Amino acid sequence: MPPIIVKKVTVVEAGHHGGAWKVAYADFVTAMMAFFLLLWLLGATTEDQRKGLADYFTPTLVKIKDSGAGAHGLLAGDSLTSVDDYPNRQGQTGNKEITVPKDAIGGPKEAERMIQRISSRTKDKLQKDPRLSKLMSQIKMVDTTEGVRIDLVDDADFSMFNLGTTVLTRDATELLTAIAMAIEPEKRKIIVRGHTDSLPWKHPGRINNWSLSAGRAEATRQTLMVHGIPDSSFRRIEGVADTELLVKDDPSDPRNRRISIVLAH
Repeated sequence: MPPIIVKKVTVVEAGHHGGAWKVAYADFVTAMMAFFLLLWLLGATTEDQRKGLADYFTPTLVKIKDSGAGAHGLLAGDSLTSVDDYPNRQGQTGNKEITVPKDAIGGPKEAERMIQRISSRTKDKLQKDPRLSKLMSQIKMVDTTEGVRIDLVDDADFSMFNLGTTVLTRDATELLTAIAMAIEPEKRKIIVRGHTDSLPWKHPGRINNWSLSAGRAEATRQTLMVHGIPDSSFRRIEGVADTELLVKDDPSDPRNRRISIVLAH
């Protein structure tokens, strides 16, 4: 019987010790891309923009900033990134949210220019009448993730609507007339949002803050249309009641009653 010969064959993987190195190399390339992107952002943005980028990736801060109120120098504020004008938030940082490089199309520089244009037109209109010039302090403008937002804010001495109704006051009608004239040349889609305070209603089944805020937003839309804003310009009309309080520590504060007009990006 011939002898049985057993041949041992050792299989060696091709390449440099298999494909594990490829995974490590891919991770390295990804990390380098992230590193160079970080370097580009640091070189292409200002300190305020870098702060905005940091805030963008912090959901709580973004929510706070988006619900806050900004200001512009022509309308009783300092700048888009200055501390808020409202006394209820001492030391709160500005509300301008930066998500793209400054000179990009649709970026913060374009929004800032839009605010300056709207501010100038509104100021020119209101200052023609001494009685109306004081209303400039009721206007706050801020660049948000939705677009440029114009807040028309109540206070102890001014109300946009007669108490508990959707009927605009005389001064509010004049103010909206000036706003319509100022925003019409921008040709942007518009969101109108009504806000109320948290004061309870005696018969909430018949009327409540939801219906009141929605009705006030619709009354605002109709007034803007009368003064030159086409119906096709409106994207949404919303009533949010007291769910987005401006003065969270005092839900009954009159500053919580406001109309927001957003010129969408």
